[in-house]
Amino acid sequence: MSYDDIEILGMIGTADASETRAGDGAVIDPDYTIRFARAHEDGGFDRVLIGYGSGWPEGSQVAAAVAAHTERLGLLVAHRPGVVHPTLAARMFTTLDQFSGGRVALNIVTGSTDAEQRREGDYLPHDERYARTDEYLQILRAAWDTTGPRDFAGDYYRFEGFHPHVHPYQDRHLDLFFGGSSPAAYTVGARHADTYMLWGEPLRETAEQITTISDRAVAAGRDRRPRISVSFRPILGATDDAAWERAHRILGTLTAGVGAAHTLRANQLHPHGVAPQNAGSQRLLAVAEKGELHDRCLWTPTAKAVGGGGNSTALVGSPETVAAALLDYIEIGVDTVLIRGYDPLQDAIDYGRDLLPLVRQELAHRKATRPDRAAV
Repeated sequence: MSYDDIEILGMIGTADASETRAGDGAVIDPDYTIRFARAHEDGGFDRVLIGYGSGWPEGSQVAAAVAAHTERLGLLVAHRPGVVHPTLAARMFTTLDQFSGGRVALNIVTGSTDAEQRREGDYLPHDERYARTDEYLQILRAAWDTTGPRDFAGDYYRFEGFHPHVHPYQDRHLDLFFGGSSPAAYTVGARHADTYMLWGEPLRETAEQITTISDRAVAAGRDRRPRISVSFRPILGATDDAAWERAHRILGTLTAGVGAAHTLRANQLHPHGVAPQNAGSQRLLAVAEKGELHDRCLWTPTAKAVGGGGNSTALVGSPETVAAALLDYIEIGVDTVLIRGYDPLQDAIDYGRDLLPLVRQELAHRKATRPDRAAV
């Protein structure tokens, strides 16, 4: 994989709130949402993730609003199979791709807890949800990449004569991002994903997951594995010491639960005192039990404080330290990094000003000095 192909992603929300910020109770603040998106575009991010929760604002509508107020920013829309029929989903996202000028990608989120799934009427057990996702992604891919009417008869979906008239913008390949760390997830994601999304674990554990995904991709008959994305919560300071002081302040706020009652995200999937069902969160908590600090500056107490919910491990340090840590992951085969902060808008501005230029500069240097880098 060329250094030119490395992507940096952010994540946007629709209100000024987080695990550490109580917010004003608004669920959708249109002006804030657009400022947040533009901060990412101005800061040089390639895409922004628009997350998914059973009670959250609907992601394709958020993406449409953002697309109307930005020019080039990619829109990675989280989507849960099983909530709508795949024939409708196929048209929803190609329509959005046409109106946005080819900026849409999907992040497939098969599910986490049984309780969260049942909020939207989904009572399938874990592994069956992934079997259904397998069919769902077959249908999406065929709808986007082929023409003419088609039939489908599977265990979960059946239709006859489906003939979509809208395809991705300029017939491009519409990317599928995919997350999950269970055996069932690895099998389905390695078969279908263009980019496989992982949460921020230490380098060794991340490399082990990359190997697993690579092996599953080979078993699925693919010529190469999916791209790999890893997500972090960078905590920056002007110096390493200043960053660590800020990190401990953030941890204190997380532990006190200041933002939990007022944010859409905090602990929704993993209520306090309830062990997580999903493998990704279980892995984060297992890493946290091994120690608070890993590798260059990966810090796990933030993940432990929220019960492993979401991407919640931090990279702590000066911009130089955090940039070096991100590059460590790129060197073991990571193609995409997703970063988001606890002070969401201001952190996005800071990342764009202080962190991304360092990463881009070093990538350009490595491209010039190591032009033959191949995918790991």
